[in-house]
Order: sequence, then structure tokens, then C-alpha cells
Amino acid sequence: MIHVLTVHWQSDQWIDIQFEALRRHMGRPYRVYAFLNGIDITLQREKFFYCSDEDIKSHAVKLNLLADMACMAAEGPDDWLVFLDGDAFPIGDVHSYVEPRLAKFPLIAVRRDEHQGDVQPHPCFCLTTVGFWKRIRGDWKAGFQWKTVSGSMVTDVGGNLLGQLQQAGVDWYPITRSNQYNLHPLMFGIYGDVIYHHGAGFRIPITRMDRGHLLKRIKMHRKINYLFNRKNLERTKKANIELSERIFAEICSNEFFYRQFQKIDGNEN
Repeated sequence: MIHVLTVHWQSDQWIDIQFEALRRHMGRPYRVYAFLNGIDITLQREKFFYCSDEDIKSHAVKLNLLADMACMAAEGPDDWLVFLDGDAFPIGDVHSYVEPRLAKFPLIAVRRDEHQGDVQPHPCFCLTTVGFWKRIRGDWKAGFQWKTVSGSMVTDVGGNLLGQLQQAGVDWYPITRSNQYNLHPLMFGIYGDVIYHHGAGFRIPITRMDRGHLLKRIKMHRKINYLFNRKNLERTKKANIELSERIFAEICSNEFFYRQFQKIDGNEN
């Protein structure tokens, strides 16, 4: 059995998209567990094996709680846990992609190298077994730090999980970005040609990369620098929102929307 664990926040617009993608691409029986915050769960409850609208702020805590529930409901230690962001979904056969890799690695996850060299497993897609998750007492919370390509020490969701894997000496399999064409360096990402992550489904689409890029472009008097960056961040936010809305419309109307990101010089891979 596969236990899919996801979080949707303040919008139900990704639920049916995600369910349809799971139906097409999981390849094995699955159940979906979810936190649906700010969403009328009376209209959604029947779709899920379990769902809750309990007001828990931390994304990592919600994932940990869903994992605990799935581990209790599991048929055995070989059941799969699939952590999946609400605005992420499979675009290829998950079972055929995962099975040979899971035979060699106990945990498979997106690693967003493009996000200033982030090295932690990312919960937009992470797959492991119930037995392994329980053995390491998996924890999605931030805490454990790593150094970015700029030399800064950071932490984020998945930080403690990275620390647990390193402490246990466990090698895990990173699924990296496979876009051949990028509308944005972080958002609208395809990973391993099997997972799509929108990256801006539930928040204002200004990323750490957007901010860092603008700050590097100018060195002025502090007040001028602040005003210039504020204006440019607003311009970047507007452009990212327009891109996000356009791609979302394409997702709703075209099952193969992602092929635009797999093209080189107008030709598909």
C-alpha cells in the first residue's frame, strides 16, 4: 500500500489536479492523507482516506503528524510513504521510477540544487518505507543547517531529516531538476521527468533566489538601495504571479502542459 501525505492551504484548486495525476501515475493502490487548512472539508472529505482542517501553522509538523497516522494504518514496514506538496504531482510512472532506486536507497526525494545549492530532501516529493521512517524517527522540521553556494548557513523544512540521514550514515537518492527550459530558476520545476512542482501554489511567488538576485545587481546608498529593491521586488512579484496563473491555466486544460519545459530549440526530448 502507498500512503500519500499532502497539505493544501487556503485553496482547494490543486486537489482535483493532484488526484487525477495520482490516479494516472501511481501504479499501485494508494490512500491520501491531508491537512486542508482554510478549506471547507465537508466538500472534500470523501476524496481522502483521512483529512483534517486543524489549525496547525507548521508545515513540517503537519507532515510529521500525517506520517505518524500512516505508519499506524500501514499494513507492514514495506508500505510506502509519499510526501507530496499540494502543488506537486506525478507526470510519469512513479512505480517504475521508484522501484529500482528504492532497492538501492531507503529514501528518494527531490533535492533542489538550483535553490542556491540546497542539499536537504524536499517534501515536494519524498518517498520512503514505513519501516525506514520509523527506524530513523523521521522529522521534517527545520533545525539542522547547511552551507549554501553563497557561503551562508541556512535551514529549512527537511533540515532535521537531512541531519538524521547524515548521522545514520545513510545514502539517499536525490531527484534533481530535469527542465531543459526554465520560465523561472526555481518555480515550475520538473524533477527526474517524473514529478512536477509548481512552487507557488499557496503563497506569494517571491523566492529566496528572486531576492538574492536583485540584491546582487546593485550597490547604492542604503536608502536608494532599499527603495530600488522594493520597486524591483514588486515588479518581480507581479511577473511571477502572471507566470504562475498562466501555467496553472495550462495545467487545467492540457494534461501534457509540462512538455514545454522539456523542449530544446523547440524540439521535445
